[in-house]
Amino acid sequence: MLELKNITKIYHVGDVETRALDDVSLSFREKEFVAILGTSGSGKTTGLNIIGGLDRYDSGDLIINGKSTKKFKDKEWDAYRNNSIGFIFQSYNLISHLSIVANVEMGMTLSGVSASEKHRRAYEALEKVGLKDHIHKKPNQLSGGQMQRVAIARALANDPEILLCDEPTGALDTATSVQIMDLIKEIAGDKLVIMVTHNPELAEKYADRIVRFQDGKVISDSNPYEASEEKKEFSLNKTSMSFLTALRLSANNIKTKLGRTFLTSFASSIGIIGIALILSLSVGFQMQIDKFESDTLQQMPIIISQQSVNLDMETMMKMGEDQNKYKSYPTDKKVFLFDSMQETMMHTNAFTEEYLDYIDHMDKLLCKGVTYSRLVNMNMLRKDGEKYIPVTAANLNFSPYPLSFDEDQNELLKEHYEVLAGNMPEEPTDVILIVDAKNRINKTVMAELGFTETEEIDFDKIVGIEFKVIMNNDYYIKTEGEIYTLNTDFEKMYNSPDTLTLKVCGIIRPSEDSPVSQFTEGGGISYNDNLSQLIIENAKNSDIVKAQTASDNNVLSMEPLDEEAKKQTIAYLGGNELPFIIQLYPQDFESKDKIIEYLDNYNNGLDKSEQIIYTDMASAISSMSDGIMDGITIVLIAFAGTNLIVSLIMIAILTYTSVLERTKEIGILKALGARKKDITRVFNAETFILGIASGLLGILIAKGLTYPVNAIIYSLTELKDVAQLKITHSVILIAISTLLTMLGGFIPARMAAKRDAVDALRSE
Repeated sequence: MLELKNITKIYHVGDVETRALDDVSLSFREKEFVAILGTSGSGKTTGLNIIGGLDRYDSGDLIINGKSTKKFKDKEWDAYRNNSIGFIFQSYNLISHLSIVANVEMGMTLSGVSASEKHRRAYEALEKVGLKDHIHKKPNQLSGGQMQRVAIARALANDPEILLCDEPTGALDTATSVQIMDLIKEIAGDKLVIMVTHNPELAEKYADRIVRFQDGKVISDSNPYEASEEKKEFSLNKTSMSFLTALRLSANNIKTKLGRTFLTSFASSIGIIGIALILSLSVGFQMQIDKFESDTLQQMPIIISQQSVNLDMETMMKMGEDQNKYKSYPTDKKVFLFDSMQETMMHTNAFTEEYLDYIDHMDKLLCKGVTYSRLVNMNMLRKDGEKYIPVTAANLNFSPYPLSFDEDQNELLKEHYEVLAGNMPEEPTDVILIVDAKNRINKTVMAELGFTETEEIDFDKIVGIEFKVIMNNDYYIKTEGEIYTLNTDFEKMYNSPDTLTLKVCGIIRPSEDSPVSQFTEGGGISYNDNLSQLIIENAKNSDIVKAQTASDNNVLSMEPLDEEAKKQTIAYLGGNELPFIIQLYPQDFESKDKIIEYLDNYNNGLDKSEQIIYTDMASAISSMSDGIMDGITIVLIAFAGTNLIVSLIMIAILTYTSVLERTKEIGILKALGARKKDITRVFNAETFILGIASGLLGILIAKGLTYPVNAIIYSLTELKDVAQLKITHSVILIAISTLLTMLGGFIPARMAAKRDAVDALRSE
């Protein structure tokens, strides 16, 4: 039972001016065909439209099954329209971009009816109104009478208690009007049908109750009904539109304007294209840098020296503070003193057997090899005919080569060098001559070996050359006053049985694909660290080392020595096997990080002065290059990102345009019980689709542009496949595009949700 009491104002939906109704009190039967006729003071008939106005009154009550609606909230009115009312409009009010089946299903969609049940009811309703053969058509493919039948099917499909008809035949010809009225009359056998009409003849012919209004007052009621005291339980099922349904609605709407949608998506994608290209180039160049670092910089070992420059953040800040004490170009007539060594912030690493053991127990899978450089001086002589000539290690560029942790200690050499003549070292006394990629060697190296040629030397003249290392007891002789001096009897020293004979076993150069070629300038003689240990083992028991250990003066010059200078002098004479420099060669950059972490763990809990500081030039260079690349990328993205802001504004404008275009659809959805959030969801779904379309289009175009961009870069730099668009970047950019378009459309979507259903339906 529907009962209207004391309704002060009911708004009109159609093209008739709003009329105020005073002191209206009407009750309706559950199964009744009521025709409502209205006349103005001039006697002209006017439509009194209750359809759109049941939720819009200033005072009074609408009683539904004994329950007052005076305090209904918006969502309750939405549920009431959806659950209890079926609307048949004069102008059909079908959503043009949906099929007639989807139009009929819409009310049930808002009610939460399952998909299969919706389809079944929709087909039954369309069959009932005689449209069984037209179920796959859209409204614009139907005649006026057929569209009105769809409107009736839509009204019936959700099984409402009341059917409200606003001039259901006003837009139809006579023959079609009769068919529609016969259909409505048939429906009135099961439901309360309230028809507002201008036509008294229709009312007289079909209605079993006619209510007439004049000047806002009921002037007659042909079959009045007094409300009974019986009260039925009244409850409402809340309406809800899922985001998936909103997507379908918006997708169908977008299909009707694909051209505009494409242009909109393309315009919105310009920012995405720019950012995607920048990221692809950034990734590509970073990969080139990483490859260079992996191939080249990893050959720059982690260096641990007894004297290290402390470059941590705290020290650098202190250096900056110290520098700021002094002004540039001061006017003072003074000289300011400072300690240059303090300015360099040198740190002394106190190597111990414990630390060397810690290094030795490092995971060998992380490190390719290690080089130990020791301070021991190698006393060397060579024989040139009948002459014995001293050999200076510095002139030979005499340095140890890295030893691999593999069973074959020369594995690291074999990885990066090729043998030009002779063979790789096999014994500790084998030394190797290293030339650069152009087979060049510094003249001073070959001169030290006795070659006076100025242009070129055959390999076979070099391989097999021998010279000797002289032990301390033969090389130094004791004079008066505990002073030691160099022995000048070179022949005796050379022929001593304690000497070690060194032989140039081969000549090597960096392989073509080896990055070490970039660090092999000038070449030189390289030896196995085992040679150093053999010499030190002998030197420890030599007379000069024992004397120097017992004396606080330099035994060669008798100059006084401080503690540090004494340690270095003993090490120079071979009395200390602790290395001066340790160089670690990681397997790769990832291993480098793990080695650094391992080295840092040793310093945990130690006082700063006791910590062992290392130098990692490769990481310093790579972090600098990475920082520069990141900075360039951020700046370029910021410029390209301005296009995204423009896109956001453009989407807001286009969404607002869509709101204006779909105003009537908004009214229809609200009449069917859609909530404000459902309307918002419809337009959010549209911007969601546009955002994804813009993002995908931008990524596809950007991907296509990487091919000509790579071709241009290759022609200029010979770098291959620089521009590479990562999948993760693509997904992120599509997400950003979607988010921005939804933000741009949020305000217009909220505006759409606030549109009044009555005003929205009047829009056309």
